[in-house]
Amino acid sequence: MSSDRAGVRGSGVAIRVRDVSKHYVMFERPEDRFKQMVVPRLERLIGRPPRRYFRDFAALSGVSLEIGRGETVGIIGRNGSGKSTLLQIICGTLQPTSGSVEVNGRIAALLELGAGFNPEFTGRENVFLNASILGVPRKEMEWRFDDIARFADIGSFIDQPVKTYSSGMYVRLAFATAINVDPDILVVDEALAVGDEAFQRKCFARIEQIKDNGGTILFVSHGAQTIVQLCSRAILMDAGELILQGRPKTIVAQYQRLVNASPEAASEIRTGILEAAGILRASDQNQEPNTAAISGGSGTEAGVDEVASGERIERHQDGTTGVLKYADYFDPALTPQSTVYLEERGARIEDARILTMSGERVNVLQLGKRYIFEYFVSFSVDANNVGFGMFVKTLSGTGLGGANSKSDIGLQIKSVSRGSTRRVRYEFGCGFLPGAYAVNCGVTGSVAGDGFVMHRIIDAELFRVAAEPNMIGTGFFNIDPMLTVSAGHESGAKA
Repeated sequence: MSSDRAGVRGSGVAIRVRDVSKHYVMFERPEDRFKQMVVPRLERLIGRPPRRYFRDFAALSGVSLEIGRGETVGIIGRNGSGKSTLLQIICGTLQPTSGSVEVNGRIAALLELGAGFNPEFTGRENVFLNASILGVPRKEMEWRFDDIARFADIGSFIDQPVKTYSSGMYVRLAFATAINVDPDILVVDEALAVGDEAFQRKCFARIEQIKDNGGTILFVSHGAQTIVQLCSRAILMDAGELILQGRPKTIVAQYQRLVNASPEAASEIRTGILEAAGILRASDQNQEPNTAAISGGSGTEAGVDEVASGERIERHQDGTTGVLKYADYFDPALTPQSTVYLEERGARIEDARILTMSGERVNVLQLGKRYIFEYFVSFSVDANNVGFGMFVKTLSGTGLGGANSKSDIGLQIKSVSRGSTRRVRYEFGCGFLPGAYAVNCGVTGSVAGDGFVMHRIIDAELFRVAAEPNMIGTGFFNIDPMLTVSAGHESGAKA
């Protein structure tokens, strides 16, 4: 691995990873380790094929990528996909089994809680220890120290052993140290999830500042919206392999499909992603130089195109289509596990689903578009003043909004007969911000003069609103904010 601070100023590549693999030897039992040391040697001496008492585990398999100077790249993937192993190899704290890594510039990393800290040293001593590891002269660190202490904001604990720190204090000091050594490359591995909200806001503001100054950022997170908002490119890792890279919204959508799938479905989804990526990679060779293909730094990695409508990603070659959708599609893995059916009192709700305006079933929606929530109600009794409803909640159960026709006499059905079926369709605008939600449905009516809930399904359907780039809205609803900033009046001036 090479590191040259001056090199990054004149080079277009900050990080180059070439065919990197990392293998670990796994023993089932402690005695197998001793057997592996002795038995194969004896078997070779007597001319027998040596046996193996271990299994090989590939944490990384042939990963290649390039990250350009000034890029902000997010790495996302399921647990155990090799994200952290890749970052450790890039940062030099772990050596690859094969392959090579080039890093051009000073790199600062937050790989895990308290990494690089000596628990017996004070916070102050650890700041200087980290600086020496990064090659920062002590005199330079002395004039940077006040900025670090101010950013960490841990008060007198700065002179206490870090073994007495809470997890939040660890992160505060580690991040403050990393970002105040003027890094050319900042590597962050989910460490900020430990800090409180105020500190997270401060950290992300500092990351944006590093981006604006031309720094390179490599960021691992399970937060889909964070990847979309913070990164210019994203990489999807799975089972130790880089299976797709491209625009953050596209990559996040494929990650969400994988992470929400059963083991059987995940295998099929993964195969589909790899097949589509192979189609796209092959077709890239026939594209004009101004193609919109999203690829790795060398242009040879798997990538995808995003058409202007923003509804699907699609490329063709010889009549073959590779499709990777990020919104307006049905994800079979996104099924509710918490559905509750209330007692049927003369009615039964069936086939609840969300449709596009053209009638296609979906459960991954796009902010700002209109959809239809549809379900069917079969009646086993005669009923009067029948009303229908829907209600959207967060996954934690907080009610967000809905509609119910029982509140409008004009929308109620005066009477329904036993054996009849009604199709209920609520058209609605998707004003929910990116995230996952659940929707309830119900039917009310009067039977023999008594009004009650005839049937209701809680969490009848799950849906996800796809992540959006450059979104300033927060919370659950889109309030369609418009920001205007103008020069204010000077103090004492007339309006």
